[in-house]
Amino acid sequence: MESELKDMNPNPPSSSKEDRPLLKSESDVSAAIEELDKKFAPFARTDLYGTMGLGPFPTAEKVKLAVAMVTLVPVRFILAMSILLLYYLVCRVFTLFSSPYRGGEEEEEEEGGGVVQEDYAHMGGWRRVVIVRCGRFLSRVLLFVFGFYWIPESCPDRDSAADSNPKTSSSEIAENGETDKEEPERPGVIVSNHVSYLDILYHMSASFPSFVAKRSVGKLPLVGLISKCLGCVYVQREAKSPDFKGVSGTVNERVREAHRNKSAPTIMLFPEGTTTNGDYLLQFKTGAFLAGTPVLPVILKYPYERFSVAWDTISGARHIIFLLCQFVNHLEVIRLPVYYPSQEEKDDPKLYASNVRRLMATEGNLILSDLGLGDKRIYHATLNGNLRQLRVFHQKEE
Repeated sequence: MESELKDMNPNPPSSSKEDRPLLKSESDVSAAIEELDKKFAPFARTDLYGTMGLGPFPTAEKVKLAVAMVTLVPVRFILAMSILLLYYLVCRVFTLFSSPYRGGEEEEEEEGGGVVQEDYAHMGGWRRVVIVRCGRFLSRVLLFVFGFYWIPESCPDRDSAADSNPKTSSSEIAENGETDKEEPERPGVIVSNHVSYLDILYHMSASFPSFVAKRSVGKLPLVGLISKCLGCVYVQREAKSPDFKGVSGTVNERVREAHRNKSAPTIMLFPEGTTTNGDYLLQFKTGAFLAGTPVLPVILKYPYERFSVAWDTISGARHIIFLLCQFVNHLEVIRLPVYYPSQEEKDDPKLYASNVRRLMATEGNLILSDLGLGDKRIYHATLNGNLRQLRVFHQKEE
C-alpha cells in the first residue's frame, strides 16, 4: 500500500518543474480520487454533496442551500444553543454541593497520558433522576430540531436472533428441557456501529449511557459538565505514551459494575473505534468484550437522498451547516436482543467480538470490512493531497 500511496503523492521531494506533478491533468487527479474511494470504500462519501462535501452542486441544490441558510439555519442554531444552555443549567443546579465521583487512582493526571474519572453519574437520589430524565428528553428535542422528526425503532424477533446466536438459546434452556425462569442478566455494555456525532445524541435520548471521551472534552464550556453527568471516562488519546492498560482496566471495571449493579451507569462503546459512511462495519476492538458480560447490540442507519450525515472526509463546520440546511433527516434504529456469550466466547474476547460483529452485520445489512482507523488516516491524508492538486489545476484554468 505504501508504494501505491507514493505514486499518488502530490508533493514528491524533487523540486524540478519536469518532475513535480506525478498526476499531469485534472482527469488524472479525479481518477486517482475515484480509485481511492473504491479502495477505502467504508470512509468514502457517496451523497449528492460529493467528496469532503465540496460538490460540485447542481443549481437546484445551490438554491435550496441558499434558502435554508437564511431561514432554517439561524432558527435551528438558536434553538440548539438554547437547549444546550438549558441542560447545562439543569446539570449545574442539580450538582451543586455535590462532589464528583472519582474512580480511585485513575483521577490522577499523570504526565504522558492515562485515565481520568470524574463524574456525577454515580450520584444517587432524586437529583440524579432529574438529570437523567431531562437529559433524555432534551436530547430527543435536539434531534427534532435537527430534523429527525421521527425515529423508527425495530426489535428483531428473539427467536431469529437466537438462531443467529445458538449459545444464547442453549444457555436459556435448563437441563430438563424447560425454559430457565431466572431473571436475565443485565448487559454490561451497549455496543453500536459509529456513523456520526449524532449517534451520541440518540443514545443519550434512548438510555443516557456513559461514553469514553478525550480528556479535553471534560474541560469544554457547557459540554464539559454535561459529559461528567453522563459519567464519561476521560482518556488522554493524544498523549505520546498513553496508559492503554489503565484505559482497558477502567472500562472493564465500569462494564462489570453496570452488569452487576442496576443503579450503576451503563457504558456505551463504539467497538469500531472510528466512524464509517454507514454502509460498512469495521473490525471490532475487544475492549467491550474483555469483561465477558452480556452486551446489547444497537445498529444505527441514516437513510438519505441528498446529504449523508456520516461524519467522514468533511469538516465539522461544513457538516453542521449542511445538516441544519436539510429540512428532514432520517434515522432508523435496530435494537437487537441482549447477546449472552458462551464460555468459549468469555475465554476468547476476539471470538466474542467477531461473533457479535457478524450478527450486527447480518441484522443491519452491513458490509464487513477489514479496514481500520489507520487506513482511514491514510485515506484522508492522500485525499487531501489530491484535492489540493485539483485546486491548482482549477486556478491555472482561471
